[in-house]
Amino acid sequence: MLGHMSTSRATSVIFDLDGTLVDSEPNYYEAARQVLARYGLPDFTWEQHARFIGIGTRETLEILDRQHTLTGPVEEMLAAKNAAYLELARASTEAFPEMRKFVERLHAEGVRMAVASGSSRSAIEAILAGTGLDSFMELVVSAEEVEHGKPEPDVFLEAARRLGAAPADCVILEDAPPGAAAAHAAGMRCIAVPYLPQSADDPAFATAGLLFPGGQREFSAERAYEWTTTRA
Repeated sequence: MLGHMSTSRATSVIFDLDGTLVDSEPNYYEAARQVLARYGLPDFTWEQHARFIGIGTRETLEILDRQHTLTGPVEEMLAAKNAAYLELARASTEAFPEMRKFVERLHAEGVRMAVASGSSRSAIEAILAGTGLDSFMELVVSAEEVEHGKPEPDVFLEAARRLGAAPADCVILEDAPPGAAAAHAAGMRCIAVPYLPQSADDPAFATAGLLFPGGQREFSAERAYEWTTTRA
């Protein structure tokens, strides 16, 4: 049992992947830009992409299709984007150094960990393997495996179910408002590390128990560990 815990119940930690554990958003943007240009949306900008950070790939494409009447079926575009992203991700994806320290500290103390992400399972597994984070994670849940993506709580609740953990005993690490909203809806504690610091005042982040407004440049593995392993 962890020395800082004030109860015998064990805490499990569930991480979002993209923008939280790893800096994958540039690769997601480039994959989206390449694919959307082929399906009727040229000049897709980073500003447009940023509006979808924290939302699953399928949901993003469905919204863009409704807005712009893209020229291919969503399933086809999804497969093309996943393929383009995997190629980019395998070439270069970096874990955030302080977040890696947090994972290693939790692992050393025997805390169970999982990843719950809006990405495809193949993308999640490729990134975790490429960064070496796979050895720390007990399981992975993709939003493609549940009925609703974030901001609905399905992916986090499924991760907790597979861990055999009660939602109240789970801590979520998130970088985007939809993920913070999903954690709140799941009845889980949340550490928010905004990928876009300008989004730190989003109402969804107000539900987080611990917020690092400056994002990764402010994130502290030690502070996150103390908060995670201490119950009110």
